[in-house]
Amino acid sequence: MRRASGSGAVAVAAVLGDGARYEAGRTQQTVRAGQRITVSGHGCTVRQICAYRVVLEPAAEPDKAAAAAAPSSPRPVGGEADGGFCFTTNPTVLATASKGFPPRGDTLSVLDNGGVRRFPAGLSITVSYVDTRTRTARLRGDCAAVAVADYDNARVGDTVEFAGVLFTVSGLTERAIRLKRTST
Repeated sequence: MRRASGSGAVAVAAVLGDGARYEAGRTQQTVRAGQRITVSGHGCTVRQICAYRVVLEPAAEPDKAAAAAAPSSPRPVGGEADGGFCFTTNPTVLATASKGFPPRGDTLSVLDNGGVRRFPAGLSITVSYVDTRTRTARLRGDCAAVAVADYDNARVGDTVEFAGVLFTVSGLTERAIRLKRTST
């Protein structure tokens, strides 16, 4: 999962959760770039940590191949069956997800208070709050019933990422958050 603090600063370490958020057995670990770790029984290396993401590279060839494989069906069906859409480096899947967003330079608006935007490849983006007093918001991306991005205290100017696509938080109102697409 990716988590941002809204500070805009580059992170030196990050806390990764492993397992369902509210179930017994969930673990957390603090990681640093270059560190070899195990997540859900799979070895990987932490390649990058910044304010908006943690990049993990699988260590074993079968895990690398699985991450790059295309799902068996091009249509998401919901739930855990969509894991192949959500946790992949497959260029076709990433291109499909990218096409579901507005083009570079355009703005995507997501309504506050549980407003959900659904996209191809099984991703949904939700805004759980917008605080106009502190000018912060919380955005979350879910795919296959799993949080894949969580941006708490996001502010105008912060970078967020969903399905490999970068956005800048370009506006906050009482009713919505606006995201300007910055990557192709």
